[in-house]
Amino acid sequence: MDEEMRVFGYLCPACGKPVMRARSVFALAASDAEAGCSCGKSVLRTDYDGERWRLTVPCGLCGETHTAVCGPDRMLHGATALACARTKQFCCFIGPEETVGEQLQELEILAEKEKHGEQEVFADHIIMYEVLSELKDIASRTDGIRCACGSRRYGIEIRRSAVDLACRDCGAKLRIPAATDKDLDDLCCHMKLVIPGEKDAE
Repeated sequence: MDEEMRVFGYLCPACGKPVMRARSVFALAASDAEAGCSCGKSVLRTDYDGERWRLTVPCGLCGETHTAVCGPDRMLHGATALACARTKQFCCFIGPEETVGEQLQELEILAEKEKHGEQEVFADHIIMYEVLSELKDIASRTDGIRCACGSRRYGIEIRRSAVDLACRDCGAKLRIPAATDKDLDDLCCHMKLVIPGEKDAE
């Protein structure tokens, strides 16, 4: 039987990228865990005392580090979110991979708003949200988003007038324009998306 996994997600306050790391339920109960960003400048840590977990969470909204205490119900079951003490917005998510990924996507948008101010974040806010919603629908299909290298692991980088899909294995990117009605119409024509990485040998 597959081991039950829990995914931790947060935005790195140093580089701004989303961080997602999986740990098994067994590992969380057996020892302390770390989930660090690939840039090497932020790490989420858990400390288990036999009853509860104390978490140290880097915050991509205010740039500080927060602490929280979670019992078994929140840590090992369902989905939970931890809030930034300064902004009162959720800054860390724990749960199934798909749920955490969706919440991180929304957190990226919120962080951009906090950084630049509401009025100038996106070329067209409505189009951007519609494009992100459409991408979520495409991703929900079997092999809806994959890379030509064979990987199905990717990240989303949200820009002012586009969304970049970046392969987590080979680094290739596919830019999705997100500024006009035509951009949205073009995306809606696609049932699947392929990031143009180097093709695998198969």
